[in-house]
Amino acid sequence: MAGHSKWANIKHRKARQDASRGKIWTKVIREITVAAKGGPDPADNPRLRLALDKANAANMPKDTIKRAIQKGSGTGEMGVLEELIFEGYGPNGVAILVETMTDNRNRTVADVRHAFTKFGGNMGTDGSVAYLFNKLGIVHVDLSYEEDQIMEIALDEGADDFSKQDDYYEIITSQGNLSKIVEAFKNKNIEPLLAENTMRADTLVNLDQESSEKVLKIMNFMDDLDDVQEVHTNAEFPDDFSIDE
Repeated sequence: MAGHSKWANIKHRKARQDASRGKIWTKVIREITVAAKGGPDPADNPRLRLALDKANAANMPKDTIKRAIQKGSGTGEMGVLEELIFEGYGPNGVAILVETMTDNRNRTVADVRHAFTKFGGNMGTDGSVAYLFNKLGIVHVDLSYEEDQIMEIALDEGADDFSKQDDYYEIITSQGNLSKIVEAFKNKNIEPLLAENTMRADTLVNLDQESSEKVLKIMNFMDDLDDVQEVHTNAEFPDDFSIDE
């Protein structure tokens, strides 16, 4: 899982930087809007609860959150957002899966296609790489908590895997079980650093330093597109690959 953790570290460090600049608001607003289609009450909508957690972590104003919920649930200003997934290959043949939310399909298709070609990749057809990825839920908890306590809570709530990373505990579970584990932690006054549904690949492509730099460029470029919510890859970066820029 070295590559997965390395890319996760890059994404989450970048997300913290974006949050400090307010850049993350656009993505979180879209996530809330789409999640609210399943109902405006977070008590009955696990996906919305997770989106609201992200909004609060990004210090988003309550009025902004309220408008996004109203827009998505149809109780406020109407707007149409659709979820699109793009698949393709980056440098060295690594698989890249791009999750987007957009109100303009043509714009998003053009932007994602440009990102692939700009960095020596190519956009594939539906199903070309999706089969490599598994849907799962991930929770990260700060290392300041006792490892035995975090592991016990996670496993008692049905987690599939638990591991200790460089600066956080990582819990892997099914997407349907994610909100249950998050609630269990909160009931113990433990606030997760991260809780999200994501995709991970079983088959990895090992990269050297030069290839890693090329792949990181396309991943970061994709992640900065306004319509892109998440970018996933089966690239495995070397353990000594530096992510500090």
